[in-house]
Amino acid sequence: MTEAATRHTPGTPCWTSLMVHSLAATQEFYHALFGWEFTPGPEHLGAYVRARIGDRPVAGLGELPPERHLPVAWTTYLASDDADETAERIRACGGTVAVGPLDAGEAGRMALASDPQGAAFGVWQAREHLGAEETGAPGSPVWHELMTRDSSAVGKFYDMVFGCHSEPSSHRPDGPGPAPEPGSDALTLRVAGRPVATIHGMGGALPRDRGPHWRTYFAVADVDKAVRQVAELGGYVVLPPQDGAAGRTATVTDPEGAAFALVGTDG
Repeated sequence: MTEAATRHTPGTPCWTSLMVHSLAATQEFYHALFGWEFTPGPEHLGAYVRARIGDRPVAGLGELPPERHLPVAWTTYLASDDADETAERIRACGGTVAVGPLDAGEAGRMALASDPQGAAFGVWQAREHLGAEETGAPGSPVWHELMTRDSSAVGKFYDMVFGCHSEPSSHRPDGPGPAPEPGSDALTLRVAGRPVATIHGMGGALPRDRGPHWRTYFAVADVDKAVRQVAELGGYVVLPPQDGAAGRTATVTDPEGAAFALVGTDG
């Protein structure tokens, strides 16, 4: 019997979504890589589908209007009990609200925003759609990581907006992402005492073509095999497979350039 999904605590990464130029081709890529199946989702921003593993939703894919020639990137959504109130806090704490808040049909209410250092993220107030159902199964999102210039200032932003608690990361991994190097600028974002994300301050090492951004880690049974599949399917390898304290990981992009990370389920 499938367990009933539960509402995500505010501040928890609860969904990850990708807006692309070719929805059909992107569905083919992720179906081949992760085995995702797709069902229609709310079309408040255009054509949109929900990816599923079995009967569990794991991510969303949407199609950009033809006239919008934008780079594509996975967007991490953070849970909120009141998207309108959260949007006001974002503005008050130095962030920017770019879209919304607006209703996504009966599924929930959402907004698209960016933190004071420019990293884009979403806000999700759940109604019928609670977000991703955490299973750890291959193809599901298992961790989220914010790459930014300075962790302390932006950590305070998420603490104040969502009621999280950011604290210096230990040298052990708090999630499937890479463990911080000794003396590095890294924070663990906690919600109700539970680690939910990592914030890495990269300073001048932050790629100029990306700027501050959130990254999603997806579980796979075999990282090396998955990386080979990515290349065969028209994607690109950014960081080849490597072993770390959290297991084996790699960073890749899909054919449209959306970057994401892979982490082995046996790690």
